[in-house]
Amino acid sequence: MKLKALVALLSDGQVHSGESLAQKLGVSRTAIWKQVRRLMDRGFEVASIRGRGYQLVSRVDLLDSAQITDQLDAALAARIDLRVRDEVDSTNAEVLRQIDDGCDSRLPICIADSQTAGRGRRGRSWQSPRGENLYLSMGLIFHGGFSVLDGLSLVFGVAVAEALETLGVPDVGLKWPNDIFLPAGKLGGILVELQGELQEGVVRVVVGIGINVHMLKAGGVDQPWSSLASACPDTEWSRNRVAAAIIGAVADAAETFSSQGFGVFREPWQNRDIYCNRLIQAKDGELKGVGKGIDESGNYLLGTLEGGEVPIRAGEISLRVVL
Repeated sequence: MKLKALVALLSDGQVHSGESLAQKLGVSRTAIWKQVRRLMDRGFEVASIRGRGYQLVSRVDLLDSAQITDQLDAALAARIDLRVRDEVDSTNAEVLRQIDDGCDSRLPICIADSQTAGRGRRGRSWQSPRGENLYLSMGLIFHGGFSVLDGLSLVFGVAVAEALETLGVPDVGLKWPNDIFLPAGKLGGILVELQGELQEGVVRVVVGIGINVHMLKAGGVDQPWSSLASACPDTEWSRNRVAAAIIGAVADAAETFSSQGFGVFREPWQNRDIYCNRLIQAKDGELKGVGKGIDESGNYLLGTLEGGEVPIRAGEISLRVVL
């Protein structure tokens, strides 16, 4: 018996007897009791009511591939290979395995309920609690070689921001080179990994996207952060709906980038730049100046105190606001 099946039965918030659950799932009442204990070990709040049964008290937002594809454009839904996993090491790694397994030339996408080894920029770990957030990766192919991929993480940042805005999220900001922000702090991040040339001039890219959806507490995080639930508490957030919006936006952005290049994304990115006209520093404080946005290649421009502009390349250093 899979835990997901038990959660689905309990997700209505009603009290269910152990006997009725056992009959529906074709197992013993003892097996139901053991699975309820497993649910509680995984962070679900389940009330055990003497003489009546079990009631799931905590919020449930189950990932469902059919619900996601039903919300996509029909043409896009027909050309993706979407796999929803309960747990993976990282969704980026899972997409690579998906490709190795063969996905019939379709667009490989993996979404997981949790990650055991989620990764962020510069090898940092990415906290991935179960059932709280969205962990999504897509495999994409671009023609023209590595030289045409400058600014790609910024392109996907614009796509994610626009997807969230269509869902009603206000004041979405972008932090160079790959973070999604709300006024209260970091909402999510993007990790773009280049996997090499399949043939001359054809490059495979895996883009991983993490968005805080329901998370209301996070131990060990050393920077201000936010989530969709905390920023928009009156909205009933569905991870399936957020996933569908992001998949559609990223797929559209990839096609636009392939046909028109980075230039069309520059202004939309600038309009969301959280560093614009703020005093920031780079290279562990060696460079300090005012945020001036990005150049035509996606490098960040730092206006120095001497009046010049210094381009900062992604992957080399981090930027932070001077307090």
